Amino acid sequence: MSQRTSAAVCGAAGRMGREVIGALLEAGDIDLRAAIDRQHCGEDAAVLAGKLACGVLVEADLRQVLERTRPEVVVDFSVPDAVLGNAITALECGTRPVIGATGLGPDELKQLDSMGRELGLPVFVAPNFAIGAVLMMRFAEQAARFLPDVEIIELHHDRKLDSPSGTALLTAQRIEAARREAGRTALALPENCVEKAPGARGARHEITGGVPVHSVRLPGFVAHQEVIFGGTGQTLTLRHDSIDRSSFMPGVVLAARRVASLPPGLTLGLEKLLE
Repeated sequence: MSQRTSAAVCGAAGRMGREVIGALLEAGDIDLRAAIDRQHCGEDAAVLAGKLACGVLVEADLRQVLERTRPEVVVDFSVPDAVLGNAITALECGTRPVIGATGLGPDELKQLDSMGRELGLPVFVAPNFAIGAVLMMRFAEQAARFLPDVEIIELHHDRKLDSPSGTALLTAQRIEAARREAGRTALALPENCVEKAPGARGARHEITGGVPVHSVRLPGFVAHQEVIFGGTGQTLTLRHDSIDRSSFMPGVVLAARRVASLPPGLTLGLEKLLE
């Protein structure tokens, strides 16, 4: 018989949170102990997710809930402003964070890594839980060794608060690492290059490894990304499309099951669970 895992969900009333609630309830070996959100407090989390009532009501106070229910894992798909505080609270309560919410920068990741190591608890962060997105990033790393000139276009729904997306940033960083390892450099911008509108050439910063990233926010999209490589007389385009939030759920369930087996401190990226 497989070992059972107990879990809580932050951002439980949001669109991703509801998907996560449903996926955990259907997993069979995960016990949902708590649902945290400032919206829909007092409502049954399973009913919000379109399932039969499970008796777990949405509550607002994360620390109070974790201290009472003592889940092994807290899955966080809340908002960028809350994710760091949620993770710190989870660690202080002895709970392992599985973070899908975006908004964590390099400094925040270092802070969580240090705190996790100090407390002997793993912290798992994945900018994207879709298996296809993980493969896209891996293929982009391989291509960058041979085609160093590249730009990224990421397209998301109009309610996504942060840009560029965490997936785009991680893709760009891995492309730059692959180029550096292979001794390849991208073409420099033409001298006296003029952006008639600021940012027209895309976000280009040290955290993107110098890879231009363009962000699109429109209704009708869910989560999509193109990585476009250019070479002499040719282009190569890698594209991943999540057309439904259910595409992320196998990765979320896998992370909830596997996080306890990870070493203390930060583990970044779903591919670390697939190796």
